[in-house]
Amino acid sequence: MSNFEDRYWSSQDGLKLHYCDYAGPADRPPVLCLHGLTRNARDFASVSERLAGKWRVIVPEMRGRGDSAYAKDPATYNPVQYVRDVTVLLDELGIERFVSIGTSMGGLMTLLMGLTMPERIAAVVMNDIGPELEREGLESILDYVGQGRNFPTWMHAARALEETHGAAFPDWTLDDWLGAARRVMTLSSKGRIVFDYDMKIAEPFSDIDWDKQPDMWPAFDVLAKKPLTVLRGEISNLFSAATYEKMLSRSPQVQGAIVPRVGHAPMLDEPEAVAAIDSLLARVS
Repeated sequence: MSNFEDRYWSSQDGLKLHYCDYAGPADRPPVLCLHGLTRNARDFASVSERLAGKWRVIVPEMRGRGDSAYAKDPATYNPVQYVRDVTVLLDELGIERFVSIGTSMGGLMTLLMGLTMPERIAAVVMNDIGPELEREGLESILDYVGQGRNFPTWMHAARALEETHGAAFPDWTLDDWLGAARRVMTLSSKGRIVFDYDMKIAEPFSDIDWDKQPDMWPAFDVLAKKPLTVLRGEISNLFSAATYEKMLSRSPQVQGAIVPRVGHAPMLDEPEAVAAIDSLLARVS
């Protein structure tokens, strides 16, 4: 396992936020890994350990997740604020260019970065996310986010995850589900196993009209001028095949890969995902 340093930075509104910093050469842009809505830095342990040494890898945890502080105002749990927080980190570290690997919400953050800091983005991997999202997938996320469940053992936690997400990962074994539980949950001070995020991240969703999604294609078209790889889980209910194909058609710079028999979202250790990420990084100058 590669060594990394646990480091912290402060948001503009005074939150202590955490990131993992995997060492790598300074003569190429670092890889910035941006996690999904209810996730944290542990989601990227596999890809980070594989790339570390060849690339510097920075994995920030958004406010309210993992070892980052919880927000005082739940309204700040939104992608615009997360991009502001990460921008402070990039500025603090003096990072002028980076490669973004964004899973789900992290991909939406990358789209926003395409509008706010296009000159800093060297290349992009968008993992099971695009400018258009499917209502079925959004509703399934809303069904579980912020529920605040807790469990007496890791086995109970794993079985609960399988019950919720089993359709997206039909080939996973019990060991896979136990690994997933340890990535997304933690042991509380009361000895119960709980999800490792602030349940209040769900509150801003109550005000969103999912039938009126903003037009994110202009942001994607900015990113599509750069080396860009789109990953899609073959059975994803959030990111449709039609949107995937539309993204590939926008520019010759855009490449794609399908991860078979996986839904939302690929874990990035699948052979197809590994090959796609390596191919993208080979295009980065």
